[in-house]
Amino acid sequence: MVVPQGSLGTWSARSIVTTMFPLLVVLSFIVLWAGITLEEAEEMIEQYGILAVMVPTMVDMGGNLGAILSSRLSSRFHLGTTELDLRDRILWGNVLAILALAATVFTALAFGAYAIGLVAGTELTLAELLIISLVSGMSVAVIAVFFSFAATYGSYRLGIDPDDATIPIVTNVVDVFGMVIFIAVSAAVIGL
Repeated sequence: MVVPQGSLGTWSARSIVTTMFPLLVVLSFIVLWAGITLEEAEEMIEQYGILAVMVPTMVDMGGNLGAILSSRLSSRFHLGTTELDLRDRILWGNVLAILALAATVFTALAFGAYAIGLVAGTELTLAELLIISLVSGMSVAVIAVFFSFAATYGSYRLGIDPDDATIPIVTNVVDVFGMVIFIAVSAAVIGL
């Protein structure tokens, strides 16, 4: 494996700040898009309050799944045990583990939202909540996998420590996509 220019083993506060500050400014504007999307869906969320219960978990879990995979990939790069070869079974095992975790969590989210809806009174059925949760969640999981690979490999090739850059990139981008996808799938299922 060819190590890019610069050493990933050394760091300074100055290099981290000069690398991360512009990135965090750009990511702040990207996350602003998720807030605007949520604001535009305010009427739907007010009408179907159970969706408001699902939003934090939906958005949070997408970023968490991406962060888990990014951390695993970063560790493998630091250890020199990966080159992002498509024949790497451990790499595919990590991807499948993330997708299985996503399927489990987003199924549980639908059942939990349905249980809360039974108590609070909601017009959405379990089938509708399962479709919303699983279609949104699995879409977000696939996006998280893609951005985890792209951010980890890209930062490594640029000589930036993937541990510093990948998690902010992946969690912010996946949060935005998670919100946009969740709102779009919810509107499609509900028929708005």
